Amino acid sequence: MKALYIIANVGFAEEIVEMTRNAGAKGATIMNARGTADMNKAFFGITTSPEKEIILTLVDADVADTIMAAVGEKAGVKTPAGAVCFCVPVEKAVGIRFSAADEKAEQ
Repeated sequence: MKALYIIANVGFAEEIVEMTRNAGAKGATIMNARGTADMNKAFFGITTSPEKEIILTLVDADVADTIMAAVGEKAGVKTPAGAVCFCVPVEKAVGIRFSAADEKAEQ
């Protein structure tokens, strides 16, 4: 299992969640955030905005790369969404079920 963190400009979270679902995610959590970069300053040719949304989703490891590729292509840094995405391996989680086998393992 992997945790995908997607940080995007405000207003694009719903679109990105739909993108992740189409690529294999089952759900997501959206959090409002504020970056610490200078307001609307260009950084490596990309204009940044301090208002962000963070999309967190836990996915099976075999679909993580597919989701990351979809986000990069359709909502990446060169798009209005300006999204960046990274993943972190998850060894254990409580209360998360991807399949009936996961539910039985929790009991």
